Amino acid sequence: MDVSFVGAGPGDPELITVKGQRLLAEADIIIYAGSLVNPALLSLAKEGAAIYNSAGMTLDEVIAVMEAAVRDKKYVVRLHTGDPSIYGAIREQMDALDARKITYEVIPGVSSFLATAAALQCEYTLPEVSQTVIITRLEGRTPVPESEKLASLAAHKSTMCIFLSVHMLSGVVKELIDGGYPADTPIAIVQKASWPEQHILRGTLEDIAAKVLAAKIDRTAMIVVGRCLDSDYALSRLYAPEFGHMYRDAK
Repeated sequence: MDVSFVGAGPGDPELITVKGQRLLAEADIIIYAGSLVNPALLSLAKEGAAIYNSAGMTLDEVIAVMEAAVRDKKYVVRLHTGDPSIYGAIREQMDALDARKITYEVIPGVSSFLATAAALQCEYTLPEVSQTVIITRLEGRTPVPESEKLASLAAHKSTMCIFLSVHMLSGVVKELIDGGYPADTPIAIVQKASWPEQHILRGTLEDIAAKVLAAKIDRTAMIVVGRCLDSDYALSRLYAPEFGHMYRDAK
């Protein structure tokens, strides 16, 4: 394999996968997303590995580094934050490598929306509360399809994890309420989930914007909204004594 796209995890260096850690240590060239990836992970690089911070690079420059490395028979790890399949701008890189007949693989990682659930000690899919998790964002410089506007998605009143939008929180709240979430719906903001400086704010749609403004949180934060954050719920049928399945008879 010429290039491995590796999910670095949400921030805590120990939350990279075992496979991702091994490949990172084997790489001759590492291109990492410096705006979000914890630089502590770079301590895993072998001596002599060349390291590039893609935060200041264009797509063409990233691909040029990969292409030159492959030509020199060097192995490249492209280190993405979280899991590269979610807001990772990975497809355009894979297409460029396909065009150059450069082989690659993708190593999944722990997404920040999962690290956020761990920080909040919550379960997104509580029985009789919500069995659906929507991963989305508010429209910014990257457009959102009309059918995926927050107000449309809010009609489901499911658990929602909203990326890349905390700096537009007032707009997020307006869309969610316009779409059908009651103003007293619980919401949580987790900044830098799993990092040492992790910061959690809880509130309702009615009061969260003021809390976030006071805390001066305007980036690298996940928004979670839904009744999974505070509701009574039904116990899982999986462990109910009267519920039998292939591993256990009903009692």
